[in-house]
Amino acid sequence: MSPVRILLAEDHAIMRTGLRLVLERQADFQVIGEASDGREALAQAQRERPNVVVMDIGMPNLNGIEATRQICASVPDCAVVILSMHSDEGYVLRALKAGAKGYLLKESAESDLIAAIRALVAGKAYFSPAVSRMLVEDYVRQLQDREIEDSYELLTTREREVLQLIAEGRANKEIANQLNVSLYTVETHRGNLMEKLNLHTVPELILYAVRKGVIA
Repeated sequence: MSPVRILLAEDHAIMRTGLRLVLERQADFQVIGEASDGREALAQAQRERPNVVVMDIGMPNLNGIEATRQICASVPDCAVVILSMHSDEGYVLRALKAGAKGYLLKESAESDLIAAIRALVAGKAYFSPAVSRMLVEDYVRQLQDREIEDSYELLTTREREVLQLIAEGRANKEIANQLNVSLYTVETHRGNLMEKLNLHTVPELILYAVRKGVIA
């Protein structure tokens, strides 16, 4: 089995060294490069075609969000996990819109990074537990402040299944095959659930799924 090829993009050398040590304890992980700024990370990703890029959100020359956007556009088979000090929803949503599949807080990066990379390689999303808790608490607070009910209860069983699979990063065709339904049926369920939840983009849907505990 081929090793998981990882590019580390982090501007602090000490942090980068620590993360590399954590990753290289895994027999099936291979760190194939390091980058200290966003442009270097983009160039290395395009040249080396890693399976996963671990990207600091605050990179010099080209920030982590924009570097992620360009990497995801030019190396579509590569998954990006963001490292950040910020746990608020705005940062998480920006990362997801850029194409990131994971979001880790730096304070827990060493303990969460292995699980995050394995989730991304399996085609799933991953968030630091603290980020997930924050999203859930913030969502509950919004519902209480607005005195509205959670629209999740409006979803049918099939729509909930489709919600989870989309949030895990599955394409419509893959969902159709897994659920043994037509592509048109999946597209219909997708449209219906996004209308019921008043969501307009896949990143918003992923955030919603995290809030609801549909995905970890």
